[in-house]
Amino acid sequence: MKSLCQEFQESKEVPPLDLSELLAYLVKQSLPWFDQLGIKRDICEKIVESLCSKRKDHMLFQTISIEDDSLLENHDVKDELDFRIASVLQSTGYHSDGGFWTDFINHENLENKHHVAIVTTASLPWMTGTAVNPLFRAAYLSKEAKQKVTLLVPWLCKADQELVYPNSQTFSTPEEQETYIQAGWKRGLDLKQTSRSPSTLERRSIIPVGDTSQFIPSQEADIAILEEPEHLNWYYHGKRWTDKFNHVVGIVHTNYLEYIKREKNGAIQAFLVKHINNLVARAYCHKVLRLSAATQDLPRSVICNVHGVNPKFLEVGEKVAAEKESGKKVFSKGAYFLGKMVWAKGYKELIDLLAKHKNELECLNLDVYGSGEDSHDVQYTARKLQLNVNFMNGRDHADDSLHGYKVFINPSMSDVLCTATAEALAMGKFVVCADHPSNDFFRYFPNCLTYKTSEEFVARVKEALTNEPQPLTPEQRYTLSWEAATHRFIKYSDVDRMLSTSREGSTGARKGHRLRGIKKSFSMPSLSEVVDGGLSFAHYCLTGNELLRLSTGGIPGTRDYDKQHCIDLHLLPPQVQNPVYGWLSTGDALIASKRFLLSPVPFRWTVGVIKGWDLL
Repeated sequence: MKSLCQEFQESKEVPPLDLSELLAYLVKQSLPWFDQLGIKRDICEKIVESLCSKRKDHMLFQTISIEDDSLLENHDVKDELDFRIASVLQSTGYHSDGGFWTDFINHENLENKHHVAIVTTASLPWMTGTAVNPLFRAAYLSKEAKQKVTLLVPWLCKADQELVYPNSQTFSTPEEQETYIQAGWKRGLDLKQTSRSPSTLERRSIIPVGDTSQFIPSQEADIAILEEPEHLNWYYHGKRWTDKFNHVVGIVHTNYLEYIKREKNGAIQAFLVKHINNLVARAYCHKVLRLSAATQDLPRSVICNVHGVNPKFLEVGEKVAAEKESGKKVFSKGAYFLGKMVWAKGYKELIDLLAKHKNELECLNLDVYGSGEDSHDVQYTARKLQLNVNFMNGRDHADDSLHGYKVFINPSMSDVLCTATAEALAMGKFVVCADHPSNDFFRYFPNCLTYKTSEEFVARVKEALTNEPQPLTPEQRYTLSWEAATHRFIKYSDVDRMLSTSREGSTGARKGHRLRGIKKSFSMPSLSEVVDGGLSFAHYCLTGNELLRLSTGGIPGTRDYDKQHCIDLHLLPPQVQNPVYGWLSTGDALIASKRFLLSPVPFRWTVGVIKGWDLL
């Protein structure tokens, strides 16, 4: 009804709908209900034709250009009314891709290429897995000729950047951070920096705010990859992902339940978070990939490692193998551990093992590289127990100073799939790690030595220190690569089925799709779809209530954009609620919600641009 009096900014030649057209469309959409009431369909159709007859002579000709005259052929009044509605909605910038209950209205892309949108919870210079791995995934997916890739990464205000980024590094504009990310990628992500605690100190996380899905243009909303789908959707308040996108894949990175259990009242919190994770995964994803069995069993999930290692680590491994063949001594140092210095990252297990077997491991002189909020406590505890441990500042794992180590020790049991373990194996080192589901993928490699008890830990460490690791075979190197990880992702996420489907064929096969942008047929949702839609609707209502958000740990006033983000990113004024975004060409501008930025990074990625439209 707002279109009756709204002044359109984009297409003033398209007149607003009049009352007769609105009534006709209401009657047309109510035909199934009239059937249930026993009202004959012919009567309803005559009502629609009568209401449309007043504008029949000029309704379409005001909205269809000369080159679209072919659309008028063989279409009755109902088709003309559909196109009239679609034209008016398009002129306002509004596009509906479905509702909470089902995804039957998913749009079709007009291009032949598929579009993949990757949404993540972190970005450089924060050197964490959810910043680095999605960047690699986007890069390697973009190498395929079948799809275009868009990467969405967080944007933080300066005050939040100081809490997250290493060395208090900050960026004044999104363009400045984009340049930094591009430069870091060109250097192979060798940023030589360590990460600090995330922006939300209580949660140690970057939490997206608002409707992130609307940042992807409807024409490109084809395949969505949600890196950490539970994290992205805890406080998500927007359009259901599975309504907008044809296929939504979630990738679980973090064992949040393990971290939560270590907090105060951790058992109760873990119980609640477990069920919330199940809810959002089922409501917003078609398929969920778990990197290992260390994570909770989510609906529609399969276990598959879809992460690879930076090619520079494989190059180091090839260099080590070549030097060994020439008779050179490759490893001049013993054992080391590398990781963010927080107790949950394996430091508790490491100190417990070293303290328990201090006498048996007199031969072990362990170097530890890492920085973090628990650095002081970890070092104090090690000194108090008089352990033979040397603490160093954190550094990049590919740093030249680490190449001489022969043994990487990682006793952590909170990881889902430790990236540092994969990197150490790629460099041709021994790895001593726990017999834990997070390490199942690495059992295939002969240089991976696992233990179940503390006594076995001692035996494995001594075995590694007194022997030489085996060079990786070409097959093993490929298994660790991002090429192999990308192929595994495409296969196990069912994206291969989407990519192999011809968009032209699927569009042409559907009856009644000749009118662009109009979906005219659908099937009744299954019981499972109804349940999923109900869960999505319930979650939407809960996250829209400020009191409930605060009671679950949300930050006050973070459901919508604040003034500072509007200033930083040239958004609409904060008093304008639920703005609608259009899109232009690649590289024009960046758009963001509170703590969430869409940033184009090279590899043929596209990005939306702010338009000053109100919500219809």
